[in-house]
Amino acid sequence: MEWRKGRRSDNVVDARGEGGGGGMRFGGGKGLGLGAILLIVGIGWLTGQDPLQILGQLAGQMEQQQQQTAPGGAGGKAPPANDQQAEFVASVLGDTEDTWKALFAEAGKQYRDPKLVLFSGQVNSACGFASAAVGPFYCPADQRVYLDMSFFREMETRFAAAGDFAQAYVIAHEIGHHVQTLLGVSAKVDAARRAGQRMEGDNGLLVRQELQADCLAGVWAYQAQKRLNWLEPGDVEEALNAANAIGDDRLQQQSRGRVVPDSFTHGTSAQRVRWFKAGFAEGEVNRCDTFSARTL
Repeated sequence: MEWRKGRRSDNVVDARGEGGGGGMRFGGGKGLGLGAILLIVGIGWLTGQDPLQILGQLAGQMEQQQQQTAPGGAGGKAPPANDQQAEFVASVLGDTEDTWKALFAEAGKQYRDPKLVLFSGQVNSACGFASAAVGPFYCPADQRVYLDMSFFREMETRFAAAGDFAQAYVIAHEIGHHVQTLLGVSAKVDAARRAGQRMEGDNGLLVRQELQADCLAGVWAYQAQKRLNWLEPGDVEEALNAANAIGDDRLQQQSRGRVVPDSFTHGTSAQRVRWFKAGFAEGEVNRCDTFSARTL
């Protein structure tokens, strides 16, 4: 992958080495008191709202306020100029921005760039505290992607999924969740969760949401290749190998020695490959309606 052809995004935030602390924190590093948390939980029970969602929304609001008063309004700092890994991430992120801005504009919508936060070990987000063990994730409350790049080493050593385009697929998948947030998909899934609809399982909403993000990653890959012609022989196979390596069935077989479809959250290896291919085939978002698909 000739990733240096890509435009470097200015939306990469370097939080490596800062540490994460413990628990959810708000503005200026001050923790929310236990009494306030209990009050919010009580309000949630009385109003029928998810207390975690209320906490996430509050965190996002205070994060935005903090960013507005911080120098540059971005929070954190830019990666060092000589960091090739960070430059790679900025290149992929920059091209996702170019791709989705163009596709949103064609649909009469406006795309808002997310931030991508590089962290090491642990991090606090508007969705709460997370360690590197959870892998890359997107937080809709602050519209940021969080990435510990040690995950890329784990892809190579644990999952045998090496290659720069495999790494690009991972980033594009998380950006796919941002696209879902902007299109209102994530809000509908959250509403379904509150209404008690089935979330986990081989046909659940979480699986459909994740497979759609895989498909949207494929849409980006098609559009980026059309614009930049930056893929090299074997690159597509790298992405497909990565999608295959992190399917629920394969991961469960490795960790538990058996497959439990009722606990699926991301889809099988075959499903993840299929939906990435669906997006990559022609680069059309309308091919990614996993929620209406009878078979995944």
